[in-house]
Amino acid sequence: MSWGTTRVLGNRDAARYLTAVLVSGFGTAAMLLVAGIWVKDLTGSSSLAGLVTLGTWGPTLVAPLIGVLADRFRRRPLLIWLHLAMAALLPVLLLVDTAARVWLIFAVMVAYGVSFVLIDSAEAALVPAVVPGELLGDFNGLRMTVNEGMKLVAPLAGAGLFAAYGGHPVVLLDAVTFALAALLLTLIRVRGAPPPPAESWTRQLAEGLGHLRRHAPLRHLVACTGAAMLLIGVNGALAYAVVDDGLHRPPEFNGVLGTVQGLGSLVGGLATGALLRRLGDRRVTAVAAALLAAGLALRAAPGLAPVAAGTLAVGVGAPLVLITVWTAVQRETPNALVGRVSATVNTLTFGPGTLAVLAGAGLLELVDYRVIQLAGAAGAVLLAGWALRGPRAAGPKEPAPGPTTPQAAAPAAGTVERR
Repeated sequence: MSWGTTRVLGNRDAARYLTAVLVSGFGTAAMLLVAGIWVKDLTGSSSLAGLVTLGTWGPTLVAPLIGVLADRFRRRPLLIWLHLAMAALLPVLLLVDTAARVWLIFAVMVAYGVSFVLIDSAEAALVPAVVPGELLGDFNGLRMTVNEGMKLVAPLAGAGLFAAYGGHPVVLLDAVTFALAALLLTLIRVRGAPPPPAESWTRQLAEGLGHLRRHAPLRHLVACTGAAMLLIGVNGALAYAVVDDGLHRPPEFNGVLGTVQGLGSLVGGLATGALLRRLGDRRVTAVAAALLAAGLALRAAPGLAPVAAGTLAVGVGAPLVLITVWTAVQRETPNALVGRVSATVNTLTFGPGTLAVLAGAGLLELVDYRVIQLAGAAGAVLLAGWALRGPRAAGPKEPAPGPTTPQAAAPAAGTVERR
């Protein structure tokens, strides 16, 4: 266990928060997988099943408008109420029993997407008030590890429950985990002043966009992450085709591949904090893109072994690029702006992935999935080179590869203001 991870786990409030992430992450990982399987089972359509992801990613297209709310309210109470709202909404899916009611699954997935935008924005602003600045990368990596690590068990549990009893038990499981996470969040102590008086919505939105426009290194990093998420979105839209046409397995087998991807995310999340201190933002982003290139290419190959290896590589690469950009936003943005800047970054990073899911589902009707996967792999190779050519962050230079000490982990510039 690294120095940074040990210090994060020694922080009582950070540990409580990570426990809440673990609990809610289990239910969420199970539900998001089962939602696609459920649609596939009721309609028989791989394209419709792939479009389930569009519901959760779609709200990121208007995330800057939603994210302003995270800077208008206290962040911890907002997180608590969001989790309670999802716990109350999910039982609506108990009404789904025929293909005619599949629309309810898509509607709840859109609500999921809205809650994700607000939760991510509120978290981005709350975490710097709980975790020291030099540990932000380690905390974000550990959070990703806990959340994505649920894919080691949750997809199999969700797919197993669905195969045995249908979707309703998974719905109830997810609702309970949201409620338990809300309870855990009430135990976190955060000292800070209330948010400043709310300005006009348009002014607050403009301030968030302006910060990103003026910060060239952060803007380049966000652009690279958006490109990576576009490729990951295409990969997600093809998931059921890979299992069905490539491996000739039932849709529930996505639960097995989800577990493999979770293992990769576990590795990537734990490694990111140390890699950021050792290599810097640009090099870590390039490494992530190289892993995505290998993963997308392997998932186009015939046979379970290369598909599993490719899924593992995608699992490692995705958290590397996401944690890097999240940490940069927290490190380089004043706390009063973090909520709306984070939401804007969500739009610019997850928005392309949302469009890619839609495009991938459409292309799947016209082109063999292997061709799309290989085109994505070629794009990821180009992305790795582009990431390395980005501008350096202001302040101390990016670290060169080599041994580092804990003292070298201080944020490069723009120390986040405490609430």
